[in-house]
Amino acid sequence: MPAPTNTFKKALLAGETVIGCWLSLANSFSTEAMGSTGFDWLLVDSEHAPNDIRSLREQLIALDSSPSDTVVRVPIGETWIIKQVLDIGAQTILVPMVESAEEARELVRACRYPPHGIRGVGYATTRGGGFGMIPDYGQTADEQVCLLVQVENRKGLAALDEILTIDGIDGVFIGPADLSADLDHMADMMHPEMQEVIFGSIKKIAASGKAAGILSLNDEMTTKALAAGARFVAVGIDMVTLTGAARALSAKWKDVVK
Repeated sequence: MPAPTNTFKKALLAGETVIGCWLSLANSFSTEAMGSTGFDWLLVDSEHAPNDIRSLREQLIALDSSPSDTVVRVPIGETWIIKQVLDIGAQTILVPMVESAEEARELVRACRYPPHGIRGVGYATTRGGGFGMIPDYGQTADEQVCLLVQVENRKGLAALDEILTIDGIDGVFIGPADLSADLDHMADMMHPEMQEVIFGSIKKIAASGKAAGILSLNDEMTTKALAAGARFVAVGIDMVTLTGAARALSAKWKDVVK
């Protein structure tokens, strides 16, 4: 029996465009609920959300019955972190702040077993390996791992052309928030210079044959990103959706009783 098919990776390889949502509440109950909302994929964030390896595992379990694919964003591209996240059952990983081709190559190695990589072998005891019930896991796991890297500063942009030549990088995500800060346009992603950089990068990624991704809460920007060739696009964040709806509801009824 081989490793489970990574349907997110399969969709990207087929040239499909998939719409997702960011999960930052770090809670298995809310994550399970989000799994019923119809997104193609959901990203469980451990860079800016208070997740640890146990809460990530709980959320992966909560999404087992969901039709939405799961992506896990690690806090940093460290080999030991990637190993743990793969072992708890993640198959698609997003790594923030990738700044060089050398770093990208090491991330590929971290996702693969020897002799092609450096991922530690211990799948007989892991959730990813079915606790020993997937006999061919070691031989088949590599091809089902989907590695996405974030380019979100000047260094990353300078290395983008070389990163796009690396086998094992399945997609490149343009991080507009950090990118706008590093290019001296903090929180102004709609600035003309930012728009040129963002959509120019997406077009370059798409032309390379790799999947381009972005998170956008602005409909105009999302539409432009799709037109430029973005294929894994997050259009919401659970925390923003929750607080936005709650603020609107409280304001509505406060106005009534004034």
